[in-house]
Amino acid sequence: MKLSGKEKFTYGLGAVAKDMVYMLSAGYILYYYQDIMGVSAWAMGIILMAARVFDAFNDPIMGVVVSKTKTRWGKFRPWLMIGTITNAVILFLMFSAPPSLNAGGMVAYAAVTYILWGVTYTMMDIPYWSMVPAFTDSGKEREGLSAFARSAAGVGSALVSILTVLAVSFFGAKFSPDAGNYQLAQEQLTKMKDSQTALISEVKNALPAEIQQDVDMLVIRIQERQDVTGKLAAERANLENPKNSEKKIEKINKKVGEFELQLAEIEENINNYTSEFVANGVDTAKVEQIEEGIRIIRAAESGVVKAKVPLERIGYKWFSLIIAVVFILFITIMCFCIKEKSTVDMKSASVGDMFKALFQNDQAMTMVIAIVCINTALYITSNLVIYFFKYDFSPANWEGNYTLFNTCGGGFQILAMMILFPLFRKFMNTMKIFYTSFFMALAGYVILLIIAFTGTENFFFLLPSAFLIMSAIGMLNVVVTVFLANTVDYGELKNNRRDEAVIFSMQTFVVKLASGLSALIAGIILSVCNISKDALVGTKLAQSSSIGLRMCMTLIPMAVLIVGALIFKAKYKLTDAKMAEIGEEIAARKGNE
Repeated sequence: MKLSGKEKFTYGLGAVAKDMVYMLSAGYILYYYQDIMGVSAWAMGIILMAARVFDAFNDPIMGVVVSKTKTRWGKFRPWLMIGTITNAVILFLMFSAPPSLNAGGMVAYAAVTYILWGVTYTMMDIPYWSMVPAFTDSGKEREGLSAFARSAAGVGSALVSILTVLAVSFFGAKFSPDAGNYQLAQEQLTKMKDSQTALISEVKNALPAEIQQDVDMLVIRIQERQDVTGKLAAERANLENPKNSEKKIEKINKKVGEFELQLAEIEENINNYTSEFVANGVDTAKVEQIEEGIRIIRAAESGVVKAKVPLERIGYKWFSLIIAVVFILFITIMCFCIKEKSTVDMKSASVGDMFKALFQNDQAMTMVIAIVCINTALYITSNLVIYFFKYDFSPANWEGNYTLFNTCGGGFQILAMMILFPLFRKFMNTMKIFYTSFFMALAGYVILLIIAFTGTENFFFLLPSAFLIMSAIGMLNVVVTVFLANTVDYGELKNNRRDEAVIFSMQTFVVKLASGLSALIAGIILSVCNISKDALVGTKLAQSSSIGLRMCMTLIPMAVLIVGALIFKAKYKLTDAKMAEIGEEIAARKGNE
């Protein structure tokens, strides 16, 4: 019986829902616990990576459990519903961490809920992809459905990327009891900034045109003095710790010396600017007012950020609840509309089967590495770009800029999968599309790197990079699914065994592995660049942290993509012509049996 339009549509609906859940976890769990709940970036990176290693064993076990299930509703749909409901509950709990927990308790809560989330997601994800043979007939029909579902999953991911920050802000303002305090702090800060802007304009107007920009430089240097003074005080306080070793004391003293030199240089610059202004008739009291205004505004900015934290916490709680409800609803609709064939026998894969299929199929191994590289590059960027907007690019407008960036990027990804890929396919083979997509992504990262170092805060300069990177990722996700299907035919010819179920089950694992690996890398980057919740409250990144974040956000994904592309170029050989040849050989072999 041919696959109906209703079955295909509702299966895609399930993919949209489950990848909305997946992207909320993969894209925002690090930010939620590190920036809102105050968990160490190192701790979160280790937790997220450990959970993915655990999945290497959990996924095959779930496959065995599903394959042995026999109920009146089939073997797949019961686990789909059980996994969906439990995963939805855990998702809500994961983004509802009790703020009263101490540091150790918060780490434990994050670890337990995230691991349970991974276990319950597997309970749903394995039967979702494994059930395709239960309601389709031919191999081509199954491959077409899998490609459609992967595209639908991309839509789900893009929707969450687009909606999360705005939805969190909306629900936080709507349901948080602290919303009034935040609104009041914002209004006070706006008044202070308006007053400061007027004072700076007054001082500028009293100066000759050729040195008016020096007032802006004075403001920057005063801000730098506040930042360096705070760091210097923290390092001096750190010297008082009796647990410090001699080696650590030596490192702290080195930092203290560096900060003292920076402070002396900044003080000299401030004195020079002040002397210049006084020489041109500006009252020193006005310069002192500017400095005092900066100090007060910094304190007010810190108060606004602190007041926003409870709103974000409540916002994530409510948004995760809505995503969880949508998840249950869409999967329920899918399970009602899709009927399993009772004769389907699911072949479950053990860990040994997975590695055996990989080691005996060099083309499958190549594609697994390519998928890991592509997704690792994407998740590193998605994990770090929120920090780039919030603390570096334009902190005052970060929510709007970040949401617009993700809206454009998500839209580009969806359009690339649904329109750009079919268009390219009319005059390019899949190999050319792969390399075109790769160079598009690389060009996008180069543009992003250049823009990041120009110092501009014009959002629209970032759009070309968003278009190139996300369009490329969208097409690559479709292409690698096609290539993965090719490795099944190759394996059948080479090993006289069709490992379709095993190879496609690995795609789920390697994508989760990529998210864990990228979270670990992002956690390390945040720690090395000194990007922490406490250090960043109300302030823009220090120059060293800014440079480190921008370089890591672009150069590391570029390096990962290049490694993946080089391995693919060296090892992958399943061109369209080669696949036609393989198809003929398999058909001839079957004809002789």
